[in-house]
Amino acid sequence: MSSLRNSVQRRNHKERGQLAGRERFGLLEKKKDYILRAKDYHTKQNRLKALREKALFRNPDEFYFKMINTQTKGGVHIQKRNEELPPEMIQLMKSQDKQYIKYQRDLSKRKLEKLQASLQFLDDGKSFKDEEETKVKQKKKSNHIVFVDSEKEARQFNPVKHLDTLPELVNRKFNRPRIQTLRESTIITPESGKDLKELKKERERLYKELASRMKREEELSRAERELDIQKALRGKGKRKVVGKDEHGLPVYKWRAERKK
Repeated sequence: MSSLRNSVQRRNHKERGQLAGRERFGLLEKKKDYILRAKDYHTKQNRLKALREKALFRNPDEFYFKMINTQTKGGVHIQKRNEELPPEMIQLMKSQDKQYIKYQRDLSKRKLEKLQASLQFLDDGKSFKDEEETKVKQKKKSNHIVFVDSEKEARQFNPVKHLDTLPELVNRKFNRPRIQTLRESTIITPESGKDLKELKKERERLYKELASRMKREEELSRAERELDIQKALRGKGKRKVVGKDEHGLPVYKWRAERKK
């Protein structure tokens, strides 16, 4: 009989709504809503009562260093973010930051390599690439040194024959194909001056993107190195400042300790 009673369609229970003249006050409060509101009110009142008793029985001679090290603004206490977190949580957050930076570096490095591979075969004219390479290689200059067995071979040395390329391409440090490669490859040239102008514009845009990605790679590398230094500073071991880097930050040196 119980199963038959449950199969019969029953009238849906509907709670009483707000009166038409009191609709401006919102939904009609039920008993369960009142209970939650009353518990919240009494919890706050008990907390205020405990704070009043604590202030009443406070020792006027007590002193804490935070009384002079902390600040208030508009009567509200200003708390530094890391002071409320345990060291384990800070260590976890730093490690996650480092993993995210490493992930972004890998993405940026792949895009940088793909962009460099697409910009291999270019003309020898003065372009944006030459200016950027000059800026990047100001501090470090590379030389191509060829060793020979005698002074006679040095006097008779012919770079065109040695590199197997054209005389116009000898002074290049990039995109210096061999003569056999030039014979076998097909060179596509623009048909009009407008196409040449658009090609040059697109090339300069790609080199600007290349310079931007190289700068981003350097910044990400610096951020990852800074996180490693912060992690080492939070650890144990005696250290001292031995100088400053190019950004004005101190450079530390740790004393070597023998492992037990």
